[in-house]
Amino acid sequence: MKRNRLGQSDLYVTEIGLGCMSLGTDERTAVRIVHEALERGVNLFDTADLYDGGLNEELVGKALRGRRSDAIIATKVGNRRVPGQAGWVWDPSKAYIKEAVKESLRRLQTDYIDLYQLHGGTIEDPVDETIEAFEELQREGVIRSYGISSIRPNVIREYAARSRIVSVMSQYSLLDRRPEEQVLPLLAERGIGLIARGSVAKGLLSGQGSRKVTDEGYLDYSRDELTEVIRTLNEASAAGSLTTTAIRYALAHPAVAAAIPGASSTEQLIRNLEAGAVPPLTEEAAAKLRSLTKANTYAVHR
Repeated sequence: MKRNRLGQSDLYVTEIGLGCMSLGTDERTAVRIVHEALERGVNLFDTADLYDGGLNEELVGKALRGRRSDAIIATKVGNRRVPGQAGWVWDPSKAYIKEAVKESLRRLQTDYIDLYQLHGGTIEDPVDETIEAFEELQREGVIRSYGISSIRPNVIREYAARSRIVSVMSQYSLLDRRPEEQVLPLLAERGIGLIARGSVAKGLLSGQGSRKVTDEGYLDYSRDELTEVIRTLNEASAAGSLTTTAIRYALAHPAVAAAIPGASSTEQLIRNLEAGAVPPLTEEAAAKLRSLTKANTYAVHR
């Protein structure tokens, strides 16, 4: 599978990685999916300390035991569990990041993390303090590179200007083209790679998409609009599956380094990876797909 350099880092990631949040909590199933991905050439595995209260990191660590050198592990930090309280609180402080990484390393059964990402962020955060934490971890050899996971342009601009992030993870698909307005041009200019999550839009851009439409619609698509756009996109994908078309669309922008669709079964993983075996979209094909969908824009956090 093709590999792309992630921003200005020394990380070369497969253009299709595995978003591990969908692995579930059954160890045998999760390990089987990760092993299948490895056998098919995938090297980018994205998890987070938030997923299943840390269990997801543990499962990824077990699956990669003995195969650490074959993988680029990306995980995230910033959501802190408070003893005695339900849920999580947001904590981008230096002190918390430097403590949380130790637990991620333990769960992942590794002594370094390839890509450590801030799992969110607001414009009110102590950005310089957060950056300092990542920079120290990088100097100490605990992490190789760092990035942020955010859909907020105002936050992304701050980190692009003030830090050495190599990547931004953000939702990006044919049904969510918001990054095209501000984020992707900025990242292309700064040499920062986008890791596209949600490229099949919660399964709406899959062979089962029409069954997943609800009364709520999706972003600024109403139920009826969504039903119609899925129909027209399926017709435009006559030469291949809509899943393949959707993933290739996310990869078509030069600022995108990788797409990380999730998989809860090996069958779903294999369908996703079929996109790696077809040629990139031509600009003409990408333009046609754009003409069939909305050029969404950010309403807040601009």
